[in-house]
Amino acid sequence: MTGIPKHMIEQQSQRPLRTRRVDQCETLDEIFRDCLPAFGGAFLRRVYTILDRAIGGGYPLTMSISGPVTVSGQHITWLIPLLETGWIAYLSTTDAVCYHDGHRSLDAHGHNPFHEVPIFGDDAKLREDQIIRVTDVGFPEEVLLDQDKFLSACLRLPEFQKKMTGTEMRYRLGELYAAQERRARAPHGLLATCHRLAVPILVGAPADGSVFLNSMKLWAMRETGLLDDYKFELDLHGEVFEACAYHRWGLFESEAKGLATFILGGGVPKNYNLQPEPALGQVLGLPDIRGYQFDVQITTAPVMDGSLSSCPPAEAVTWGKVDKDVYLQTTESMFGDYSQVIPFIVKALLDNRKRFEKRLEEVGEEQLFREEPRAQGYLRPRAGYRLYERRDELTGKLREDVKNNAEWLKSSIEYQTAAAK
Repeated sequence: MTGIPKHMIEQQSQRPLRTRRVDQCETLDEIFRDCLPAFGGAFLRRVYTILDRAIGGGYPLTMSISGPVTVSGQHITWLIPLLETGWIAYLSTTDAVCYHDGHRSLDAHGHNPFHEVPIFGDDAKLREDQIIRVTDVGFPEEVLLDQDKFLSACLRLPEFQKKMTGTEMRYRLGELYAAQERRARAPHGLLATCHRLAVPILVGAPADGSVFLNSMKLWAMRETGLLDDYKFELDLHGEVFEACAYHRWGLFESEAKGLATFILGGGVPKNYNLQPEPALGQVLGLPDIRGYQFDVQITTAPVMDGSLSSCPPAEAVTWGKVDKDVYLQTTESMFGDYSQVIPFIVKALLDNRKRFEKRLEEVGEEQLFREEPRAQGYLRPRAGYRLYERRDELTGKLREDVKNNAEWLKSSIEYQTAAAK
């Protein structure tokens, strides 16, 4: 405990243990607060209560999600309802999540080409039957081939024939996915929802997924003379800069003047979600840059393996990615499979909002916010922050900051390398 102020240690050690019978609880909120007193349950309680504080405080949430949430349908069950609250500023995920998001709207496969398969079944038999397995979810291989055709057709459209950030590409794909879903009468997916809400989708490893693989196919066809023209190109510099601009907005322009992050799984999405702070402060040298005020993580990576996926908020504090002054009270990293707990967490948070909405109708805004200050953060507009629509404005402001930091930046690129000597 070296380095932790004595009064904080005392506060932590004297916190009363809250217990309550589950049959006395009427809400999930009460169960999370009063029926998970210790051990692994206490980690879950802290994750939930920190999220409750961040939302109640009106902090914009960023989300990092690893894993096949769209293949498994988790985006339909809990992610889209969470996005529709207006609490989420932007999303960091994988190219594969964006690719598989389109399967349910393909013309030949109906609303739901997925079915359950055993994890420890006969995979050789599944291969013979041309069934792709993702853990315990199966679907016909033909779905992949049709998705490739659909994406190839999208990427050849005139509006894609330029250099653009991945956020723009996924925003445009979201509009096309939505049209396809309407025609197929399929439920709206992740990209369509993010397009509707103007939530930017950031992908740190775009080449590690089949959206980009289809772009590679079109590029290869152009290079070998099989296609007359193909000009689509990803602007990776622009996308990273855009992510930094959103972080700057959260620190200096959002109403809360701070950001919270909710990290599910690890990998590249987690790193991409955390890197704007060192990019702004360490690399661009801008002053007064802070990390996240709230950091909640659920990951299966053991902390002793040294991976970034396992890195807890306390370690991120040493990099400046999480605010050093508040992390003891506002961060938690829980070891576990998020798919087992996240529907209950999201449901409890949505139920809180529903109760506040009902109370608002009964007593009015002034009395509600006096009774329950956190209701104000919960009841922020469902329209959300719509940051994608402000990206030119926000990146423009960051460009001005970079320009005004010219002297420091010029000194940062001077180094006498061994090769130069």
